[in-house]
Amino acid sequence: MPLDFNEIRQLLIAIAQTDLAEVTLKSDDFELTVRKAVSVSNQVLSVAQAGQGAVSSGLPPIPPPPPLVVPAVTEPTPIDLTTATKGIPSPVSSSPVIDSKLVEIPSPMVGTFYRAPGPGEVPFVEVGDRVKKGQTVCIIEAMKLMNEIEAEVSGQVVEILLQNSEPVEYGQPLMRIKPD
Repeated sequence: MPLDFNEIRQLLIAIAQTDLAEVTLKSDDFELTVRKAVSVSNQVLSVAQAGQGAVSSGLPPIPPPPPLVVPAVTEPTPIDLTTATKGIPSPVSSSPVIDSKLVEIPSPMVGTFYRAPGPGEVPFVEVGDRVKKGQTVCIIEAMKLMNEIEAEVSGQVVEILLQNSEPVEYGQPLMRIKPD
């Protein structure tokens, strides 16, 4: 029984909430291994506890590790922002104002964004092109599978937000269309 992307996401969330360090799922179709990073403080603690416990194997006990030296942290000096920022214009929002009438095409998955069906080929769409609902506008490659992404509305492509072969996250806007 193959897992879909949402099931894998839910599985990863569930694993993240446990103490498991590694999980491997195998089937005829695929193998998935998830490993969590182990923090240094947990390793030092477990080694120190092992050194303090009784050893029944007849081997000498493991000496505790040397104490960790942590540099002293000084408190930051408070800054009065009302006087420190006088004469400096307030920053403008880093993201441009988005026309509320534009429709964003979000990425349905994590992968790599491609504007054309193959290297050296003509892109599916360019800024200014008119598209119809259901027309392929780009491809997202995920796990060696090419997934065609279709326009959700008919209209004009106003903005393409990614460059060819850029990584893309789930839900990240790919392009904006001004609907008819």
